[in-house]
Amino acid sequence: MASDSSFDVVSKVDKQEVSNALNQAQKEIAQRYDFKGVGAEIDFSGEKILMKANSEERVTAVLDVFQSKLVKRGISLKSLDAGEPFASGKEYRIEASVKEGIAQDQAKKITKLIRDEGPKGVKATIQGDELRVSSKSRDDLQDVITLLKGAELEVDLQFINYR
Repeated sequence: MASDSSFDVVSKVDKQEVSNALNQAQKEIAQRYDFKGVGAEIDFSGEKILMKANSEERVTAVLDVFQSKLVKRGISLKSLDAGEPFASGKEYRIEASVKEGIAQDQAKKITKLIRDEGPKGVKATIQGDELRVSSKSRDDLQDVITLLKGAELEVDLQFINYR
């Protein structure tokens, strides 16, 4: 058993599922009685998701509807980066974006966690916006996956290319 086993730690979001959640939220907002006459809407413009309504409470309710649709579609709320409500003319807005990839500071935090609390022979290297974790023992890699799933991190992690 001379070769190392490895897997990649990534943070990816299925864009089609986000689009489906957005469409479902738009339909629900158009039909719900409590959103009638308050100018509530949600749109996708480029990389940003823009929510609008005529009061701060209503725009926050629009965000709640969208978040519930994301959860139903299996997308972690850690992937959604929603700002605070702000006034824009006569309406309130919230801008949100979908985070993909592991930021450099988060990647360093994850590698430190693996180094400090993981099994001894495990190496974690940062490769762009993902991490490669390798070890001679596949059991150690399973332990690392368990460790990362239980850790309180600010990113949603997936584990791919396990070999």
